[in-house]
Amino acid sequence: MGRGSEIESARVLAVRTRNGLTGRSLMLHGLRGVGKTVLLRALQHELDRRGWLTVAVEAQRDPDARALARQQLERGLLAGARRLASRSERLSDTLASALSTLTSFSLSVGAGVTLGANLQPARGRADTGVLELDLVELVEDLTPALRDAGIGLAVFVDEIQDLEASTLTALLAVQHQAAQRGWPFSVFGAGLPSVPAVLSEARSYAERQFEYRSIDRLGADDATEAFAGPARTAGASFTPEALKLLVDASGGYPYFIQELGFQAWQLAPGPDLITDDDARLAASAGIDALDAGFFRARWERATRAEQRFMRAMAADHDTPSLLTDLVERLRKRKPSDLSVARRDLISKGLIYASARAELAFTVPHMASYINRRHGEG
Repeated sequence: MGRGSEIESARVLAVRTRNGLTGRSLMLHGLRGVGKTVLLRALQHELDRRGWLTVAVEAQRDPDARALARQQLERGLLAGARRLASRSERLSDTLASALSTLTSFSLSVGAGVTLGANLQPARGRADTGVLELDLVELVEDLTPALRDAGIGLAVFVDEIQDLEASTLTALLAVQHQAAQRGWPFSVFGAGLPSVPAVLSEARSYAERQFEYRSIDRLGADDATEAFAGPARTAGASFTPEALKLLVDASGGYPYFIQELGFQAWQLAPGPDLITDDDARLAASAGIDALDAGFFRARWERATRAEQRFMRAMAADHDTPSLLTDLVERLRKRKPSDLSVARRDLISKGLIYASARAELAFTVPHMASYINRRHGEG
């Protein structure tokens, strides 16, 4: 669905790695509902099928976020090591050394996973319990075995703007070392439009480490095919007007396409053709379903004060709001009077700073939902 250039970038990185070269990984950013998570998984699948060791981490805002992120990271690394070991009937010296360091790493984080009956932990390697130090040594010791196999190690982090700070800086530090020393290690990420700024704030060199890709809505042709393709596979089709109506209603956002396509399939009385009337009903039902779930869940995460702030932003519809306009609408004296609500809404991932002194919703059509369901009468 119009994401071929990103998949091609992963293929190129895999080929460069096989040839002993390095390359930059992708950092995806954009509004919610544009398909970043699906694309990130597709990138991981592309490297998985090329034999890479991959680890998936889903960041979240949670009191136990640090422990949860590290558990995913540590378990993924150990699972990858076991897969690497299972590919060889006899351990080479480089692989045995790498697995010894992984055994040491496993013991240091309390995982206690056995990688081989005869493997002893590497003394003084990846065993400090300090993630940034241990990851550097782990990747360094893994590198000879990865090079022998012509593959790399990649960590995929979804919602990377929410990754606990010390875990994020550890991954960025290892990526930086890898780029300088030619190690086959990459971090891929996906998150909100604030991702470039968040990474740069965590480590100033992060702005040079990645190829940043802004992921937006699908173009008209790709959005049309996103509706028509699955129907074609099922032996069904749309009238031209029905397709146009659904594409327009979806705005080209993959999540909305999925919901409207589902509604069209459910509401159409015949198995072969989805008509104009079917599409109109599906668009109405799809919006109701999005209001009840996708939008409402985010609205209810906000406090009453934050909801007033969002109503003021909704007056600008789908365009960014100027802080000076919000000050006036909310009857405040100066922009700093909005700082608490602004900070908390950004922290909750509901809005972001689209430019200096401007704010925008992280969810497309959020303003339309607020005006439709929660406008002040």
